[in-house]
Amino acid sequence: MTDTNTSMTKRFLSIGKLEGYSYLALLFIAMPLKYMADMPLAVRIAGSIHGALFVTFMVIILMMIRKKLLTTENAVYAFLLSLIPFGTFFLRKVL
Repeated sequence: MTDTNTSMTKRFLSIGKLEGYSYLALLFIAMPLKYMADMPLAVRIAGSIHGALFVTFMVIILMMIRKKLLTTENAVYAFLLSLIPFGTFFLRKVL
């Protein structure tokens, strides 16, 4: 594996982990704050951060498919993991 491929793989795992943390923050911190403490700004902030990380994660998946670092099947699996709370913490199994 070349340095570029190693770098892309590390980026994939790092962004995936950050995206997973942001998803958990959105679900378990921001959403309760919105509905229990009447703080809708929490969802706007956490949701925006999560959205940016999710889009970045999807772009990295596409880049990895293009560089043949991920098969289409594994890319779909990575996408599905990103939809499940705690799912992105198992991305290493996709590689």
